Amino acid sequence: MDRLELAHVLKAARARIAPEEVGLPTGSRRRVVGLRREEVAQLAGVSVDYVVRLEQGRGSRPSTQVLTALTRALRLERDERDQVFRLAGSSPPLAGRVEMSIRPSVQRLLQRFTDLPAMVISAKGDVLAQNDMSRALLGDLSRWPAGQRNIVWQRFLGDGGRVALTPEEDEATARQSVGSLRTALSRYPGDQELRSLIDELMAGSERFRRMWEEGRSTVWRSMHKTINHPDVGPLVLDCDTLLLPDTDQSMIVYSAAAGTRDASALDMLRVTGIERMTVST
Repeated sequence: MDRLELAHVLKAARARIAPEEVGLPTGSRRRVVGLRREEVAQLAGVSVDYVVRLEQGRGSRPSTQVLTALTRALRLERDERDQVFRLAGSSPPLAGRVEMSIRPSVQRLLQRFTDLPAMVISAKGDVLAQNDMSRALLGDLSRWPAGQRNIVWQRFLGDGGRVALTPEEDEATARQSVGSLRTALSRYPGDQELRSLIDELMAGSERFRRMWEEGRSTVWRSMHKTINHPDVGPLVLDCDTLLLPDTDQSMIVYSAAAGTRDASALDMLRVTGIERMTVST
């Protein structure tokens, strides 16, 4: 592990990112170039103290999960990400593993959806990024613990967040969630984190185990979803899945037909929801 060079690379990467690129307010009192250490820690789901120690060249060797979270928070390109892994004394992610880093161009596209909620998920359902509207609609999903920041895990072992499905929606999305993991396993049989996720779900959810044993595979598809928002009430939205084939990731976009009550509620969230989220941040 090359602690000093790793510290230099991490600090330089942090300085290159403008707060607005990751949905954070710029503020008039900002005295640092780029992101603060606290902001990197929040985006990566690690402690501020650990980020400080890494940037001071005295941190312990980061785990693969921490390195993945940090390089994703810092929006590093694949070659830059691999460099960070090597400096930390770890092997870079292999092509046969689920891609957990988002290309900067996809991040820019995500932030361009200023009037529609959108987020990016991995091939195994990890929530990799949200735009402001998605956080206003669904809450800040980065606040879920790192091992639970996965929509399949939340469906079977968590509280599911604000998604309040009808019985028909629940059955359809549950089967799609299980089928998507079967598809991911066929593509990435050597991905240990994927296998660990499946093992945890098999052990903790009889419903998941029953559906898994049916042996069906599928991919994420567009559908309707009901979101139970604490301020504007239930919203029935179109949930469209845009595939990013080179990384095997998906961008999920929520919308409603013009002139409907649901569209008006999204318009309201665009103002009140994002303002409240920015103040709390």
